[in-house]
Amino acid sequence: MSEQKTISAFYEQDHDRLDELFKTFQQLKRSDFAKAKEAFEEFKFGLQRHIVWEEDLLFPLWEEKTGMSEGGPTSVMRNEHRQIGQQLEAIHGKVAEQNPDSDQEEQALLNLLGSHNMKEERVLYPSIDQVTSAEERETVFRGMKNIPEDRYKVCGGQQ
Repeated sequence: MSEQKTISAFYEQDHDRLDELFKTFQQLKRSDFAKAKEAFEEFKFGLQRHIVWEEDLLFPLWEEKTGMSEGGPTSVMRNEHRQIGQQLEAIHGKVAEQNPDSDQEEQALLNLLGSHNMKEERVLYPSIDQVTSAEERETVFRGMKNIPEDRYKVCGGQQ
């Protein structure tokens, strides 16, 4: 029997994958800009996809199951997604100009992601796993595959 998939395990693994892509970008941006840019583009796409998955599937499910929407944890997460998106776009602008001097923007993004991911991994994802059935989680995983890629080209669903 295969192990039951949890939201926590899947989304934490995606956080780790994204972290590695960003580290690759940071390590290579001054020595091999082409490879650094490739890593950043994969990171940006992946992070935007991750945000869309959360906002389109996970957060509505959590809100439906708990009755917490306005002012609840998902409201805070959505606001943080907007801030993350702004920093991501600031770095993207520099990458587009082939300007490796994005240390300040990178640090701001890492600061936001650090606290954001910790809240998701320690509180939100485990809570979603607790209030959902295996079937509901499987519906989320299926739904993730059905969201069109063009939705990921904008951060958090906004231009």
